[in-house]
Amino acid sequence: FIDSTQGWLVTDSGLQSEVPGPQYLCASVSGAGNAITTSGCGDYKLATFTGPGNFTVNSVGNPAGGGDAVEYIIVGGAGAGGGRYFGGGGGAGGFRFASPSLAPATYPAKPITAPAGITVTAQGYPISIGGGGTGNACGGATDSTPGNDTTALGLTSTGGGAGAQDQTGGPLGPRGGPGGSGGGGSVGNYPSGYLVYKAGIGNTPSVSPSQGNPGGSGAQTSASDAEGGNFSPGSPYVAGGGGGALARGTCGVKNPGSAGTVGVGGVGAGVPNAFGTSGQSSGGFYYFAGGGGGAGTTCSYTTAPGTGGLGGGGAGNRNATGTAGTVNTGGGGGGVDIRSGSGAGGAGGSGIVIIRYKFQN
Repeated sequence: FIDSTQGWLVTDSGLQSEVPGPQYLCASVSGAGNAITTSGCGDYKLATFTGPGNFTVNSVGNPAGGGDAVEYIIVGGAGAGGGRYFGGGGGAGGFRFASPSLAPATYPAKPITAPAGITVTAQGYPISIGGGGTGNACGGATDSTPGNDTTALGLTSTGGGAGAQDQTGGPLGPRGGPGGSGGGGSVGNYPSGYLVYKAGIGNTPSVSPSQGNPGGSGAQTSASDAEGGNFSPGSPYVAGGGGGALARGTCGVKNPGSAGTVGVGGVGAGVPNAFGTSGQSSGGFYYFAGGGGGAGTTCSYTTAPGTGGLGGGGAGNRNATGTAGTVNTGGGGGGVDIRSGSGAGGAGGSGIVIIRYKFQN
């Protein structure tokens, strides 16, 4: 009741027919190779970016239509495997992920999912895709390079660290490279005597949930000795694997008098096909950001190369180029040990962005 002049004013009829219907987020993409598709569950769209472009929100939804939040996978470019001698595996690109709509389900990447998506407004969002690092050639005295950052929706997934490698002109440093996930360690003979090159640090810079893990150190006497405290000189010389989204790379373990064990790449993060099928398929899930495997050697003892981590990680090699990480997975490149052949550390795999939003019930 307003007053004696206006009387009663109807504010809500209570009729179901007059309830506002759901309105959904509407978006478009630009850039070569980028596309919007329908996800496997049917009620969501996927904007997939394999190269640079823009995600343009034309209008947002109301609460009945999913609101103004989007879910995402953002993967950085991976580091290259170490080249020349005793190359560690390249670290995976940083992996950042949020999908509240999948919260009741169980899947491999669930422990590192962010609790909420990103709220968007009607505007354009630039997307950049990080390229993978470049492996050092066998005759060069330069280092393999890390991956490049991927940026989307105001978030950054850091490029993966490069694998450590011995150099005649001087060492890469005390560690494999830091990054989204860290590069694997190595072992070197500069300036005198053999030195362990420890693993690169993961989740650098630090974010929560973590975007990646450390690599494994080289030439250890114990698989659990991640920081090199038990290192002692002498054959075999074995490299560590690069870190992955869900696990660190394993250490290269010495077994004096035998071949020893080269480190393998850390496993990446697996998601269901609600985010499409862009990653490496395994067991009904699609994996991203696996670490690269360490180099095999033929120094005193023949040592088999390390395998790459599930999620596009490349295997190590010897006397040839390391296996490259798979493009658009953020998988690390494999390390290489070149004694009589030619080649380079494996290149890191480029990153990817997948944005998921509701478009119907």
